[in-house]
Amino acid sequence: MERISLTAFFPAYNDQHTIEAIVRTAAEEMRKVTDDFEVLVVNDGSKDQTGVILTQLQSKLPFLRVIHHERNRGYGAALISGFKNARKDLIFYTDGDGQYDVREIHNLLAELKPNIELVNGYKVKRADAWYRIWIGALYRRAMKWVFGFSIRDVDCDFRLLRRYIFETISLESASGVICVEMAKKFDRAGFRMVEVPVSHYPRLHGRSEFFRVRHLVHTFRGLLKIWWNLVLSPRLPVWMSTAPRKY
Repeated sequence: MERISLTAFFPAYNDQHTIEAIVRTAAEEMRKVTDDFEVLVVNDGSKDQTGVILTQLQSKLPFLRVIHHERNRGYGAALISGFKNARKDLIFYTDGDGQYDVREIHNLLAELKPNIELVNGYKVKRADAWYRIWIGALYRRAMKWVFGFSIRDVDCDFRLLRRYIFETISLESASGVICVEMAKKFDRAGFRMVEVPVSHYPRLHGRSEFFRVRHLVHTFRGLLKIWWNLVLSPRLPVWMSTAPRKY
């Protein structure tokens, strides 16, 4: 097995009930495979005690680094901050709300062979309300059809990536549509991927912001921009395309 140098990164927004356990559990699991690791949390303008908890933890845990966004910039912006500030060769990330089990990181590490750039999880069974499961399935099928990428579960945020990926691609989306942007750019760059099943658990604290009208409108606009830049524009004659060619 190759030497493991690993950042575990967690975007957090109003996750006061879950973030400490996630940080500590991640460190315990990484110690089982390497002593070259760090935990990085991006507190994306939380309005609860998430920031306070993380500041206190950082003073006690030498492996923990925390980045505080003064205001909520969006899920994509939190991911971009984490990817840019990760210091190790491998980056594992998942959300700070506890709907994924960080102990399953070992399932991802087991599939990261020398010829693989990223390992992506896919939910075995989504632990949400029936309407979210139905809408989520429809969304995944629509995104796969519209964008033509190979990933099975684009909105499963349980991933292990080689950090050098971000020397080849750059990300722009500040919202949750960053997952679609990543998937399309991974495919375009030819990165080799393996997918593994992961568990998904009910949200015990807080609630999703996805179904707010303002959020839905913002998501649609973000997807339209990605579709234009990464799908439609490359097919147009050069004189018709206004999208930047570099990504």
